Amino acid sequence: MNLASLPSKSSFFKRVTAAAASARLLPFSTRVSRTTGKTGTSLVAVTRLKQRTTQNYATTKTRLYSTAATMADNKEDAPAPAGFKKVTEGKATILFPDTNEVFYNPIQEFNRDTSIAAIRTWDEIFQEERSAKIAEKKARREANAAKRAQEGLEPLPEKEYPEGVDPTAPRGITILEALSASGLRSIRYAKEIPNVKHILTNDLEADAVASIKRNAEFNGISPDLLEPHKGDAIDVLYQHRDPFKRYDVIDLDPYGTASPFIDGAVQAVSDGGLLCVTCTDLGVLAGTNYTETCFAKYGGHPAKAEFCHEVALRLVLNTISASAARYKRHIVPMVSLSIDYYLRVFVRVYSSAAEVKMLASKTCIAYVCSGCQSTYTQYLGKVSENAKGNKKFGVHTGPPADQHCEHCGNRFHVAGPMWGKELHSVEFIERMLKHVNESSALYKTQPRIQGMLTVCKEEIEAPFYYTANGLSGTIHCTSIPLLKVVSALLHDGYKVSGSHACQGSIKTDAPPSAVWDIMRSWVKLNPVKNIKADSPAGKILAIEPKKIANFEMHAEAKSESRKNNLVRYQVNPTKNWGPQTRAGGGNKRKADDDGAKADKNAKLESNSESQMDVSEKTEVVVEEVSEKKE
Repeated sequence: MNLASLPSKSSFFKRVTAAAASARLLPFSTRVSRTTGKTGTSLVAVTRLKQRTTQNYATTKTRLYSTAATMADNKEDAPAPAGFKKVTEGKATILFPDTNEVFYNPIQEFNRDTSIAAIRTWDEIFQEERSAKIAEKKARREANAAKRAQEGLEPLPEKEYPEGVDPTAPRGITILEALSASGLRSIRYAKEIPNVKHILTNDLEADAVASIKRNAEFNGISPDLLEPHKGDAIDVLYQHRDPFKRYDVIDLDPYGTASPFIDGAVQAVSDGGLLCVTCTDLGVLAGTNYTETCFAKYGGHPAKAEFCHEVALRLVLNTISASAARYKRHIVPMVSLSIDYYLRVFVRVYSSAAEVKMLASKTCIAYVCSGCQSTYTQYLGKVSENAKGNKKFGVHTGPPADQHCEHCGNRFHVAGPMWGKELHSVEFIERMLKHVNESSALYKTQPRIQGMLTVCKEEIEAPFYYTANGLSGTIHCTSIPLLKVVSALLHDGYKVSGSHACQGSIKTDAPPSAVWDIMRSWVKLNPVKNIKADSPAGKILAIEPKKIANFEMHAEAKSESRKNNLVRYQVNPTKNWGPQTRAGGGNKRKADDDGAKADKNAKLESNSESQMDVSEKTEVVVEEVSEKKE
C-alpha cells in the first residue's frame, strides 16, 4: 500500500468489517441473513472493531506519511519532474511549473522565516498560559472540595475525560493561510512547526490549489495536516467566526493591502490567537500621493515625514484594533516590522469588553510641522482611575500645539488616526530571539532576524523618530554625527534608541524644543552662512539655545546591536529587487492596488529606499571617521 492507494477511513472500516464477518470474527448477526437478506449489527462487537480499526488506520497512515516525508526530505537532490522546476526553502522543496502559473519570490524568505519563528514562540507562550489556567482551575476545585468536606457536603463531580486523554498535554494548534498561492508557506509551517494539528491552505485560483496539492504530496504531508481549499478568502474567514471553528493562527499575506480581509480575520482567530498580517502597498501607506486611498482603506492619513514607515505600521495596527473592537475584542502587538518594501505585523487578539473601552486612549493623531517636521501627538481619549480602582473614560484635551509651529512658524499637517501605543512586546521579542539563536540552523536569514529583532527590542516607546541627516538638512548645517546627537540627548537625561524602520534614526522622548537646542548648539560649533531669515532654518537659529549641549561621547550612546555588529539594516540583496507581479489569471480575490498608478508608486518607493540605503551607508562611514578623530 502507498499514499495513492490509501482509502478513506470509512472505506477502510467497511473493508475490515466485511473481511471480519466473512472470517467469522464478528457475531453471526453481522453477516447477511439467508432468510431476510438483511445485515444485522452487533453494537458492542462493531464498536470494539471500530476502535481497533481506527487505531490501525492511524498507524498505517502515519507510517505511510512518515515514509513519504523521509523520501521528500531527500528530494532536494532529486531531479524535478518534466515540466517543473524545483525550489528549496527551509525544509520544503516546492515544484513550480515552467509556465510560472504561480510565482515564487525569494525576497520573502525573510518574511516566512520570521513568521515561523513568531508562531513557534507564540505556541510556547500559548501552551504555558493554557497549562497555568488548568493548574489554576485544579487548585480552585481542590479548595472548593476541601471547603465542602469541612461543611460535611459531598464533593462536586469532576469533569471526566475519555480514556487516554490528558487535558494537561500540549494542544495541537490550527493555522489558516487565507491567500496561499503555491502553498510554500503552509508546507514550511507543517514541516517546521512541531505542534501543528491542522492547516487550512486556501486560494481562489484553481491553478494555485492544484499547486498546493501537488507540493503537499511531493513533501509527504497528509491532507489531515494540510488541507488544500479553493475559496474566496473573505468567505472562508467569515465561515470560521464561530468560537468553536476559529483558528489559532491566521496568516494574511496578500498582494497589496490586507484591509479587505481584516474584519473577517479578527473574528476568525481564537481567543489569545496570533494574527499575522502583511501589507505591501507602501505607496499608499507611506506616501502622500494617495491620501484619499489610504483613508478609505485604513481609516487614517499617512505622514509626509522621515518617519512615514512607522506611521504606516501604526495605521495598519489601528485598522486591526478598530475592526476587533466592533466585536468586543482587542489586540496586543507582539512584533511590528517595516521590512524592505512591505510591512509585517504579529498581534494577539483577545476577547474583552472592558479592554475595548481603552481603545480611544490608545488611538492618536499626529501634528507634523510642514517646515521642520517637529511632531506633537494628540490622543483621542483619556482614562482616569479613582481610589477604588474604578476607571472613568473621557475625551482628551487639545490641541497639543498652536496653529503655527513655535520653532519655524510653518503650518501643521495632520496624520492619523493611528495606533498610539507600543509596537512590540519586549518579552515576546526576547523569547523569539532566544529561539532563533538556539535554532539558527533552521533559518537561512537568521543573522538578519537577530539584528532586526534586537533593534526592535531596544526601541523606546516614544512614537516616531528623527534622523541626523534630516536635522542637519533642515538648518543647512554640517552633518552632525548620529552618536553626537544621541550622546547630547543622553547627557540631558532623555531616553534614546534607534528604529528598525530607518537606518540612522533617533527615537527619543525629548520634546522638539530640546532637539532643536542641540542643533543650535551644534551650529555654534559649526557656523552656517547665507541662511534666509524667513526660512525654517533662519527662524530656528534665530532663537538662542536654553542650554548648551554636551557632545562628549556618552557611555550608553552605542546600542547593544551596534556594539555586536549585528545585521541591523540589510542592503538590497539583488539587482532590480522588489515586489513581483500578481499570480494567476487576474480573478484572484486579492486587494486592489488602485491600479497602475499605485503599482508604479510602490516601485518608486522601493527605488527611493534603495537610494536611501546608499546615503545611509555614507552616513555610517562619516560617523566612523568622526569617531576615529575623536
